[in-house]
Amino acid sequence: MKHLSSLLAATLVSVAVSAPAMAAGDPEKGKAKAVVCAACHGQNGIATIPTYPNLAGQNEAYLVEALKAYKNKTRTGGQAVIMQGQAAALSDEDMANLAAYYANMK
Repeated sequence: MKHLSSLLAATLVSVAVSAPAMAAGDPEKGKAKAVVCAACHGQNGIATIPTYPNLAGQNEAYLVEALKAYKNKTRTGGQAVIMQGQAAALSDEDMANLAAYYANMK
């Protein structure tokens, strides 16, 4: 049993060290910034157009990385041209705030 406890502790430390840092966004600031996003992704984070992704409840770190990829034009599929234009005006703080807002939705 002691060996199992040591193994579990080592695994948890390993995961904590290797896990990417979460964005430390402000959901309230993200809500204010999300007004533009609602046109395609819905007022409640559920897309109004079936081919657009839902953002409500999405992983916060994933949203930040996706927005950065659009801004850097390394994400090019689907409606990327539209998203590249939207992301171009966002700061890193804006991206973190938007990600926090959508990640906290149900």
